[in-house]
Amino acid sequence: MDRASLAVWGATRLGMVVLAWISAWVFITGPTKPGPWLARWDRWDEGIFLGIAQHGYFAAGTDPRHVAFFPGFPVAVWLAHLFVGNWVAAGLAVSLVAGAVATVALGRLAADEMERTRRRGVVASPAEPADPADPADQADPADPASPGRFARTRATQAAANATFFFALAPAAVFLAAGYSESLFAAFAFSAWLAARRDRWALAVVLAAGASAVRVNGLFLAAAIALEFVLAGRGRGRRRWRQAPLLAVPLLPVAAYMTYLHHRTGDWAAWQHAQAAGWFRTFRNPKYAWDETWRAAFGASQAGHTAWVFQLELLAVVVGVALTAVLLLKRRWPEALYVALSLFALGTTTWFMSVPRAMLLWWPLWTMLGTWAVRRPVVRTLYVCCVAPVMAGVALLFLSGQWAG
Repeated sequence: MDRASLAVWGATRLGMVVLAWISAWVFITGPTKPGPWLARWDRWDEGIFLGIAQHGYFAAGTDPRHVAFFPGFPVAVWLAHLFVGNWVAAGLAVSLVAGAVATVALGRLAADEMERTRRRGVVASPAEPADPADPADQADPADPASPGRFARTRATQAAANATFFFALAPAAVFLAAGYSESLFAAFAFSAWLAARRDRWALAVVLAAGASAVRVNGLFLAAAIALEFVLAGRGRGRRRWRQAPLLAVPLLPVAAYMTYLHHRTGDWAAWQHAQAAGWFRTFRNPKYAWDETWRAAFGASQAGHTAWVFQLELLAVVVGVALTAVLLLKRRWPEALYVALSLFALGTTTWFMSVPRAMLLWWPLWTMLGTWAVRRPVVRTLYVCCVAPVMAGVALLFLSGQWAG
């Protein structure tokens, strides 16, 4: 199933190359030729990340608002630059490799979910009875008609579907660009996979990596902590002596806050930079919804910018629906993770970067991947309705029109 996930990831990366080529030509109105191919990717946050990687946070002439970006991704880019001579290419390389790791972990999570669904009897067929004794585990793998072979095929399909949906999500261009989403997803998805398999020490170390990349790592840490508490109900999945490990994901955030305080004298320098540069001040959710609605439909923004705000509204609706489904399924830790992400992004001046955050909601992709195994029409509808949105977002970003 890992090969299936990686095959999907590789194919969709080729698709991104095609979109970058299209964006270089489609908006040119005169006879001039487009600039270098790598320049298509050097947009907005990528320039900030590259600047931090090259010069740090407090070099002469550095924008003080750049402390809003956690150091994990710039450090990874700096390391990649030791092997890749171009800084933009180094950022792309980090995202490419990290995305491959993320898709493998996501595929395994989807396969596990497919297996849990099968065991509950949701997926059943004459060839594969839903038996708690799981005869599939004793089946002959060389027999194409055996229950075990059938179960593995379903698991592989779920893994490929989840990876496919993830890689073609509306904001998927940010998985290819030199942004922090792919690196965070690599840490976060792998951390959750480790937690689900009771490898708590590995889970918290990976979650610490996620916390070094984005503040969302704290939401992941909360979900892992809740999973740890709930995991031992009659199954001995966790040992209480391991409980102190749950503090490990907090350490990178604490270290970064301490560093900023040492340099600026402000413990909340990160939050103040967010407010100064990106209007991230606390507002009630209704205010944020109303402001985003006015930006999306109130004729106050240019057409393509208004469309971006419409996507923000849609992503919030998807997040609320996903949280509700997770609560109904009693998947409390994952519901907590998504709900905390929504709260953080839904209580600011207006909704911003919610489609990018949606990339990091692994339960969305695993549930869709499993659903598409049972209902193949889901994959068809996704390609027809969501992939064009992804292409539109990618063209806006690659042509320099994403943020106006």
